[in-house]
Amino acid sequence: MEKMNKIGLVIVILLMTISVSAQSILGKWKTIDDKTGEEKSIVEIYKENGKVFGKIIEIFDPKKRDLPCKFCEGDDYNKPVLGLKIIKNMEKSGDAYKKGTITNPEDGKQYDCRLQLDEDNADRLQVRGYVAFFYRTQYWVRAED
Repeated sequence: MEKMNKIGLVIVILLMTISVSAQSILGKWKTIDDKTGEEKSIVEIYKENGKVFGKIIEIFDPKKRDLPCKFCEGDDYNKPVLGLKIIKNMEKSGDAYKKGTITNPEDGKQYDCRLQLDEDNADRLQVRGYVAFFYRTQYWVRAED
């Protein structure tokens, strides 16, 4: 009987370990405006050459779907917002991803970025943009596939 309890405990621990490691920031996320609570777009976060990127794959407001990023700089200037890489070069650092940038396509401003799953809900992504020690945080929600 005691052997069965030990086997059961090992199985439970193994399943918990698998479920924790399966939680990832990779995938599709619904962006939520932190001021209005409005759902704005879907960003797909993916890995490329060992770093993490995110691009806009859907825009909910039909009037904004075909707009160019007229305030963006460099190679992103005047590119369509739909399909634009707004998150670039993120690197894993503990439970978070850091050392990359995020661009706000509405004004072209680029910020240092940190991405981290909400510790209480793996279906919420904390997206934080920094300028020096000032920051702004949004919470995105995992999108259905």
